[in-house]
Amino acid sequence: MTRPRSAASCMCTLPQNDLAMTEHQPPAAVLRPKDYFFINCYWFGLTFLWNGLHTIILPAVLLEFVPEHHKATALGMMTFAGLILAMLIQPLSGALSDATTTPWGRRRPWIAVGAAGALLSLLAISLSESFLFLTISYVLLQCTSNLAHGPLQGLIPDLVPPARHGTASGAKNILDLAGFIAGAMTAGYFVDRGQSRLALAVIAGVLLTMLICTLLGVREPPARGEHLPLQQLLRRALRRAYYFDVRRYPAYAYLLAARFCILVGIYGVQSFGQYFIRDVLRSPNPAGATAGLMTTIGIGVALLVFPSGYLSDRLGRRWWNIIAAVLCGLGVLLLLRVQTMGDVYLAGAVLGAGLGSFLSVNWALATDLVPPEEAGKYLGLSNFATAGAGATARLAGPLVDVFNLRAAGAGYHALFMLAGAVILFGAFLIWWKVPETRSAGRLPAH
Repeated sequence: MTRPRSAASCMCTLPQNDLAMTEHQPPAAVLRPKDYFFINCYWFGLTFLWNGLHTIILPAVLLEFVPEHHKATALGMMTFAGLILAMLIQPLSGALSDATTTPWGRRRPWIAVGAAGALLSLLAISLSESFLFLTISYVLLQCTSNLAHGPLQGLIPDLVPPARHGTASGAKNILDLAGFIAGAMTAGYFVDRGQSRLALAVIAGVLLTMLICTLLGVREPPARGEHLPLQQLLRRALRRAYYFDVRRYPAYAYLLAARFCILVGIYGVQSFGQYFIRDVLRSPNPAGATAGLMTTIGIGVALLVFPSGYLSDRLGRRWWNIIAAVLCGLGVLLLLRVQTMGDVYLAGAVLGAGLGSFLSVNWALATDLVPPEEAGKYLGLSNFATAGAGATARLAGPLVDVFNLRAAGAGYHALFMLAGAVILFGAFLIWWKVPETRSAGRLPAH
C-alpha cells in the first residue's frame, strides 16, 4: 500500500475565521455495507486494547509492584494521569485533522501516526520492571493513542450522511462491542496463565491489523484548502482547539455533562471490578472471572446496540438516551446486593443492556449536534466527557482503599452507591436540557 506522509510533514490550511479546518466535502449519498466496517474498524482495535489493558492486564500486573492495601490507589492515580493527558490531546488532534490537507484525506494520516506511537508504547509496557516505568509507558500510550482518537471520530460526520448517523453509530458500536468482549477474554486467558506479555503482543497485532484495514478501506477524498506549514497551524490550533461556544451550542454542552456523569459511574465499576471480584467474592481466578463479567456486559450491549442506533434514526434519540442511562444506573446499584458470580453476571447483563443503547444513541445524538465543518474538533471535545469521566472515576481508588481498611468490602459498596447516583443524575440532565434532534443535522442555537 502507499504509505501516508507523517503528520509532521503535511501541509495544512487556515480559513479566514482563524479556526483550522479544510474545505468540508459533503458526505456521499450512498454507502456500501463494507464502508460502515472500514470507517469504524479501528474502534475494534481501540476497545480491544483498552478493555483488555484497563480491566484485566493493569490490575493484575500492578500487584507485582505495589502493596496490597495500596493497589486501588496506585491503579487509580496511574490511570488518572494518563487519562487527563488523553482528555487534552484528543480535541487538539481532532482540530489538527480538521485542517490537514493531504492526498490521503485529513483523518487517516493522523490515525497512522497515533497507531504507530501506540504500538511502541505497548512494547514499553511489556518491558516494564517497576511501577515508575510502567506508569511512564502507560502515559505515553494514552498520549499516542489519542492522536488517532480525535481524527477517527471525524470519519462518520465526514463520510456518512446525517440521516444515516444512527446506523453508522450502531455499526461503530458493534465493533466496539466485539473489541470489548474479545479484548477482555483474550487478556483474561493469558493473564490467568501468567502470560501478560503475550497478551500485550496479541493486542499489538490486532491494533496493527485494524490500522491496515482503515488505511486501505476508507474512501476518504483528498482534503483541499490553502496550504500553511504545520508549525503555524499548530499555534492557531492550540488557541482554538479547546474553545467551545457554550452560548451557541448549549444543548451540546449539557449532552457532554450528562455523558460525563453516566460514564463516571460505569468507569468506576470497570476500573475496580477485578479487585471487587478478588477481595469480596474471593474468586480463585479473578482475571478470568472479570473477563466473564465483561462478556456478560458485552452480550447485553449486543442485544441493543445496533437496533438502538437504527431505531433512533426513525423514532428520536433523546428518550433512548434517558432510558439507557436509567438501565445503567440500575445495573450498577444491583451490585450492592450480589453474593455470587451469578449475581454479578445478572447485574452485568442489565448494565450491558443500558450501555448498549447509550453508546449507540448518545454518539448518534452527538454527531447530529456538532457543526459538520468542525466535526473533528467538536467530537474531540467530547473526550473531555469521555476521558474526563475515566480519569475522574479513577480518583475513587483512594476512597476504595480507605473504606476497605475500615470494613472488608466497604470501599466497593461506597463506590457502587456513588456511581449509581451519578449515572441517574446524568439521565436527569438529558431530560432537563437536551432537545430532540432526530431530524436536525446540527445543533439549534437555543
